[in-house]
Amino acid sequence: MEAILFSGIQAAGKSAYFKARFADSHVRLNLDMLRTRHREGILLRACLEARQAFVVDNTNLTAADRARYIELARAARFRVVGYRFFVDLDTAIARNAGRAGPRPVPELALRASLKRWQPPDFGEGFDALYDVRAEAGQFRVTAARDTA
Repeated sequence: MEAILFSGIQAAGKSAYFKARFADSHVRLNLDMLRTRHREGILLRACLEARQAFVVDNTNLTAADRARYIELARAARFRVVGYRFFVDLDTAIARNAGRAGPRPVPELALRASLKRWQPPDFGEGFDALYDVRAEAGQFRVTAARDTA
C-alpha cells in the first residue's frame, strides 16, 4: 500500500494535483476539510488498518510535521512517497487571490510558510520523492534528487 505526503506552501497546487491524479485511487486527508487533528487521526488510522492508499494533502512544511505520518505508515508497511510542490511567492499570491470560497490565505501567512518550508528529503524515510510544478494549468512532475 501507498502513503503519499504532499509538501509545499498554500496555493502551490497540492489539492488540484490530488484531484487530477489521485482522487479515484487514494483517500484524501486534509485539515482544511477535516478541521481537527483528532478527525484526521481517526481517518489516518482507518486507512492504515484497512490497507487503503491515502494522500496527506496539507502543507507539511517541516520534517517534524511529516514525521508523524511517515512513522505510522512505515510501521504499517506502507510505501511512503513524497511530493514537493515548488511555487514562487508571486504566483502563490496570485493563485490565492483567485481562489473560490470564503477563506483565502492571508499574504502574510504565505510569506511565513515559504520561510518555514523545509523541502522533504530521502533522509526522512521516503521511498520516492517527486518535484511538482504547476504551470499553465499543467503539472510538471520530475523524480527528485536528494536535495531541492
